[in-house]
Order: sequence, then structure tokens, then C-alpha cells
Amino acid sequence: MKRILVTPRSLSLDPPPELEPLRQAGFDLVFPTPGRMPDEAELLDLVPGCVGWLAGIEPVSDRVIAAADSLRAISRNGTGIDNLPLALLKGRGIRVLKAEGANAVGVAELAMGLILASLRHIPTETAGIRAGGWPRSRGKEIAERTVGIIGCGAIGKRVARAVSSMRANVVAHDPFRPNVEVYGPFKWASLDEVFAEADIVSLHCPAPADGKPIVDAKRLAIMPPNAILINTARATLVDEDAVRAALDEGRLQTYATDVFVEEPPAPGSLASHPRVIATSHIGGLTDESVSKATTIAVENLLAALVREDAA
Repeated sequence: MKRILVTPRSLSLDPPPELEPLRQAGFDLVFPTPGRMPDEAELLDLVPGCVGWLAGIEPVSDRVIAAADSLRAISRNGTGIDNLPLALLKGRGIRVLKAEGANAVGVAELAMGLILASLRHIPTETAGIRAGGWPRSRGKEIAERTVGIIGCGAIGKRVARAVSSMRANVVAHDPFRPNVEVYGPFKWASLDEVFAEADIVSLHCPAPADGKPIVDAKRLAIMPPNAILINTARATLVDEDAVRAALDEGRLQTYATDVFVEEPPAPGSLASHPRVIATSHIGGLTDESVSKATTIAVENLLAALVREDAA
């Protein structure tokens, strides 16, 4: 029986019914250790003989692709493909498919939650009360503040619309400048202008082709005092050392992030900083997002592995 490797943590821990069409099409599903991101050694053990791969965000090395002797298609249950060796895959004729827009609502809603949690110091208040105290931190309102949106795709558009509905001003950067429907002031700007003007910057873009972070010491230095940085996109967009320095110096009020270079983060890393609000890469981890993303990823695999063969 032909095999398909299924590696997203949200699917290996509790395989959902959305995977059933693959079995009905005659494929045997192969899973890594349930609920854990597979490392290179485990992928090298599992990928040989697999014709398809429903992949998550796990790093995929050249060695893994070299071992994938039967692989014809990789279908992501999301849109990010930074973890894949794209040039090698192209050279091998292995198709890369994405679940466009499936996680957009979930990630946008998490970004909004992180913005509000940062403005009102919700984690600090909760921790203080649990410790027996009664902290009463003075917060800030989003109304009349300037929110910078870096990347106005499916997720960034939703965040821009949400904050504008709460009477925030929006300044955005996107090289394609798509149509963005908002309820108040909106303008396009350069990256430097966004960082210089925005009280809150939320990242919703792919990593640059050169691999360099867009949030570095220079851009952190031009942000307004006590600014807030939100990252539900990619850890590599941010220079974590520069962010730590800005937090230590009090120039950055809060870094709220769903993504880290090392996941889970090591003890004592940036995630442990008292001015960091951290979530464990859960942007797309909602019932609705998992269902939509899995359905699209499965459909993409079936189209590539079954329907094209029959055509």
C-alpha cells in the first residue's frame, strides 16, 4: 500500500476525521511520535517509501529529501514553507502545496488577543493574583493609537480591520499593497516609517529572501517609547538578541510572540523574559483552523497523487 507521512503535531496526537479521505483513496498513513515535532533522525526513518507528505512546520533538511526516494508531493497544513529546501524539491520535481488562508482567522484572533493582553498587562495581573497579591497595572487603550501592520495578506488584513474597528489608526507595509478594508485612518508606508510611527507593530509577512530579520536593533531604536511588538508569523523575522536588549533597556514595553527560533524555547531564553508574553505556536491551533487546514491539505494531496494519475 502507498504511504503518506503525516507530521503536524495537531494531527499526530489525535488524528482527525478529515484525514479519512486519504485512507479511502488507498493510502496508509504514517505518523511520528504523537504530539511531538519530529527531528531529522525520525524523519529519516519515516520518509522512505512515502509518496506524499502532509507536513507541518518541522525543519526539513536536504538529507531528509535525499532519503525520500518515492516522494511526489508535500502538502502543508498552512502557508509557511520556510522550513522546506525549496530548490532541492524543485530539482527533484516534488510538488509543494499550501493550504492558503486556512489559518487566517485563528492567527488573526490570536494576534488581537496578544495586542490586548499587552496593552492591559493581563498575564502580569493574573500571575500576581495567583500569587496572593492584588496588582493593578495601569494599561492603555487601543483607541487613537497607531498600529503598524507588516504584511497585509489574509491575516494582516483581518488584524487591520479589527484594530480599526476599535478606533486605532493603521499604518501598513506590504510590497503588493492589496486592497484593505478598514473603518478609519489607513496609510501605506515604508518599513522604517511603520516602526517610527506605530505604538504597536504586528508582523504578518514571510521571511525575507536574504534570511535577515526585519526587526533589528536599528528599527527597534526608532520605535516610539514603550512600544509593543507582536509576532504571530515567523521567529526569523526578529533578532531575538536585539529584542531582549530593547526590553532590558525599557525601550520596548512588551514582546508578545507565538513563535521562537527554538521550539520549545530553552530555559533562560527570550521566552523567560518578564516583558515577554509567550504562546506555544498556537495561532492555527483552533478546532476550525485545524479542520479547514487539514481538509485543504488532504484535497491538495489527493489532487496531486490520485486525480492527476487518473487524468
